[in-house]
Amino acid sequence: MVHYAPCALVLRPSEVPVANCNERYFNAQTKSSMKFNEFLDYWENYANTNYPNDLPCLYLKDWHFMSQYPEENIYRVPDLFASDWMNEYLLSNSNNDNDDYRFVYMGPKGSWTPLHADVFSSFSWSVNICGKKKWIFFPPGTEDLLKDKFGKLVYDVNSKDLLNSSNYPNYQYLCNEIVLIQEVGDAVFVPSGWHHQVWNIEDTISINHNWINACNIKSMWSALEKVFSDVKVEIADCKSMDNWEEHCQVVLKCTFGMNYSDFAKFLIFIAERRLESLSKSTYLTVTGNWQIGRNHMLFDLLNIHPILTTLSTLKLPCINEFSERLYEIIKKIAIFFE
Repeated sequence: MVHYAPCALVLRPSEVPVANCNERYFNAQTKSSMKFNEFLDYWENYANTNYPNDLPCLYLKDWHFMSQYPEENIYRVPDLFASDWMNEYLLSNSNNDNDDYRFVYMGPKGSWTPLHADVFSSFSWSVNICGKKKWIFFPPGTEDLLKDKFGKLVYDVNSKDLLNSSNYPNYQYLCNEIVLIQEVGDAVFVPSGWHHQVWNIEDTISINHNWINACNIKSMWSALEKVFSDVKVEIADCKSMDNWEEHCQVVLKCTFGMNYSDFAKFLIFIAERRLESLSKSTYLTVTGNWQIGRNHMLFDLLNIHPILTTLSTLKLPCINEFSERLYEIIKKIAIFFE
């Protein structure tokens, strides 16, 4: 019999985000919040009554546990995942309301996440604390075969709708998906741009992070550029209005989760930290209290440099305020590679 009471006593006051896996909202699941102990009471009852169909299948997702309870220090980021610019930036920025991309997921057998690609074209990693997951991965580009004739991505890759060739004419050509079973203690790495769908095939608790570093910053920049281009097309009929470029940035932030100003601040922060450590000939402490050395910092700067150079040439009001700072950083980085 499942029993979660001790855990509930520790974290009783927490308000946690919960998705109803049985209810669809556009291409996601309906979301709500509930007290952590109430979720555990639900889960205990749901499991002990053999996961009945007449009860909702609730999935606690995207819980910022480490932000809410930093004193708990329940895990250390594995060294392979320590080069994590996004969380390095957000956790060092006192103006971000303690937001981050470090999550706890808890769900009963049968809970699942619909087909998607990760935010910002980021990497992600997931470690199972207990339970078992099934993953299906689709290499970049193959997600197009899962779109209907109107270009809309299927919600569930198990949907029988995919067998209707008049609505999903390209699904018949899909052949290279990857299926993976994640056991207790396994870490799964999700590359940038890979669509995936995930099921809990047992009661499962996992730790999940999204992260960006020198190896995928170009993917993030390309994704941001593409969404910005799409936004400009979508609201092109308003181009004559005052401050049209600023409105594009507002829509971009709503759509992508970040605009060009946010992106510039993010990269400037990462570059300046590395330049400062290099100037002092010291190691740089990053996520998980790991330290990176000179060659790692130079690799980071080598990949930041071309993007900052491109940003510095853009004639956008939101970038103009960073012009001097960008010029100085670009000049300092270039010195290391002369």
